[in-house]
Amino acid sequence: MSTRRLLLSLAACLLLAPLAAAQNAPRLGQAKPNPKSPDVIRVATYNLLNLFDNRDDPALSGDSEDIDDAKPEDQKKAAADAIRRLDADVLGLEEIESYDALSDFVHEYLDGMGYDYIVSIDVGQERGIEQAVISRFPITEAMVWPHLPLGGVHPDLYGSKPNQYAGQPVMCRRSPLRVTVEVPANTHGAGAEPYQLTLFVIHHKSGKYNDYWRNRESVRFVNMIHELEQQDPDRNIILLGDFNAIISDWSVQNYRDSGMYDVFGNDRVPDAKQTTHESGRCIDFIFVNSALNREVKAESAFVLGVPVRSEADAARYWETSPPPGYASDHMPVAVDIYPQDR
Repeated sequence: MSTRRLLLSLAACLLLAPLAAAQNAPRLGQAKPNPKSPDVIRVATYNLLNLFDNRDDPALSGDSEDIDDAKPEDQKKAAADAIRRLDADVLGLEEIESYDALSDFVHEYLDGMGYDYIVSIDVGQERGIEQAVISRFPITEAMVWPHLPLGGVHPDLYGSKPNQYAGQPVMCRRSPLRVTVEVPANTHGAGAEPYQLTLFVIHHKSGKYNDYWRNRESVRFVNMIHELEQQDPDRNIILLGDFNAIISDWSVQNYRDSGMYDVFGNDRVPDAKQTTHESGRCIDFIFVNSALNREVKAESAFVLGVPVRSEADAARYWETSPPPGYASDHMPVAVDIYPQDR
């Protein structure tokens, strides 16, 4: 090849490289996880979108029948790929069918990742979904509050239509999952004493006109956190999950107003790299209390980009096919923490 042809070929490659990179870049989130240093632990949240197994739950029937809800094999593999890339030490999960479904998934698709500790507790939700945690560190406590009363009754209208729950007491749709994780002393950056971290993994009520419901959940969850802080002001608390609300909604603002900190910053305006749902909204969050905020590694929070539908297709998700590599309509969100009390 002549020198001139070689130079032209090199120039073409240089011109096409950015185009190829742009084509491979995720629509939302960032293409690669942030680097993870050995002196931190990574905590994350990921809504896995209906992680159901192929077992029939006899307690579910009618509109909640689960026999045909098993998550497709290719989506399980894609979810596992995202989790491997994420490399979280502690991962809160939403839309999990059961402990058995999650345990099967971890052992089949996440073998070798070190997730030896698994918690998923039934909360009595009629569709059979719950929150869960998988962890590389021991879980010393786990609890839920099924059918938690929130006070008040449902309004007469859902938007402009009759509310099917009108007049009934407002109950928590999906109880928070509270777990405490203990990082052993002298490991993963922990000091001479074990490091404890309490997680509230939440999945707020969905639905455009259910803001009143989410608001009541938010108030109750804040009270639960404050009760713990009153018992132990130094307790490290992290609240994470699918909030089904955007940053300006009252249910989200209430966490900030209560003294918690958004790990991306309380004054942020989410852009495409911080968007967490294929609809173009940021609805998955991680908040920490003041005790834990001192241990959050600065600028470590990120949203990991994964294949999702276009925003137009997301608006018609029930009649559009997901793209190759699709695992969920949500993106994982993560933050790094120094596991030493400061």
